[in-house]
Amino acid sequence: MLGGRTIGVVIPARNEEDFIGRVLTTLPEFVDRVVVVDDGSTDGTKAIVESIDTDYHLTVLSINGQGVGAAIDTGHQRMLQTCTKPFISVVVAGDGQMNPNDMTQLIAPILQGKADHVKGNRFSHHKGLQAMPRHRKVASRILSLFTSLASGQSIIDPQCGYTATDSSVLEQWDWERSWKGYGYPNYWLVHLSKLGFRIAHVPVESVYGAEHSGIKRLPFFIKVGSMLAIEHHRRNLKWLLSFQVTPHTLFAFIAYFIGWVALLPNVSTDLERELVLRGMSPVVLTLGAWAVAHVFDRAATRTVQELRMNAKT
Repeated sequence: MLGGRTIGVVIPARNEEDFIGRVLTTLPEFVDRVVVVDDGSTDGTKAIVESIDTDYHLTVLSINGQGVGAAIDTGHQRMLQTCTKPFISVVVAGDGQMNPNDMTQLIAPILQGKADHVKGNRFSHHKGLQAMPRHRKVASRILSLFTSLASGQSIIDPQCGYTATDSSVLEQWDWERSWKGYGYPNYWLVHLSKLGFRIAHVPVESVYGAEHSGIKRLPFFIKVGSMLAIEHHRRNLKWLLSFQVTPHTLFAFIAYFIGWVALLPNVSTDLERELVLRGMSPVVLTLGAWAVAHVFDRAATRTVQELRMNAKT
C-alpha cells in the first residue's frame, strides 16, 4: 500500500518472454496486486509469469489477441473485482520500457487529491529522449497536437502508456465502448476530458532496448486520427446537448461550425463572403475559426472539471 491506498498494477503482455520477468521482479515494494494480461502470446510469456515467486498477489489472465487496449481494460476490470476501494490502478508495459522507480511520483498527484488520472511525460524527464527513435519523437509530437485538440486541454506525449488511475474513474468507465487497440491512450484522454476527470502529467524516463513495436505507422495514424476527430465532435455535442452547456461550449460550437462551413463548396455565410472578398482564403478562415473554437473549448473543459469537483463536495 501507499498513502493508505491499495496499489494494483496492470501489465499487458504479448510475446514478452525476454522482458516480463525483469518487469515483475523490479516492481516497487508497495505494490499489492499485479494482473498480467497475456494477449495471445505464442512464446513463453505466460509460463514465465506463472513461474515467478512474488511478495504481491499475482494473477495472469489470457485473452486471444484482442489488442493492447482490451488487455488493459481486462486488467482494470479485474482490479475492480478484487481490490478494496478506493485503490489506484497503474499500467506498466510488459516490454520493460517503463522505469519502476518512477511509479511513486506517478501515483503522487492522486494521493494528494490533485488528479484522477496521471500519465507519464517522457519529454519532460531530465534524461530527455536520447533513447527514443527519431520517428517516434516526430509521431508523438504530432499526436500530442491532435490529442490536445480532441481533448480540449494540453496533452504532451499522449502515447506514453505509463499511467495511474483512481478507482473512481474505473467505476464510471464505459467498458463496452472503450478503445481496444493501439490508440487506447488517446481515446482515454479524450473521454476523461468529456467526463470531467482531472489529468496530471509527471516526468518519466524513456527506456528503450531490443524490443520491437508492432504498430504499422500509416494505418495507425489514419485510424487513430479519425477516432480523435470523431470523438472530439462527440464530446462537444454531448456537452452542448446536456446540462453541461456553458457559454464557452456554445461559442466553441459556433466557431467550429463556421470553420466547417468555410470548407464546404457553395456554402457560406455573409461573414465568410465578406472576409473572402477582403482577401482571406477559406482555409485561413477555417483554421482561424478552429483556433478560436479551441480556446473556448479549453475553457469549457475547465468548467466541466469544476462542475464535477463541486458535485463531489
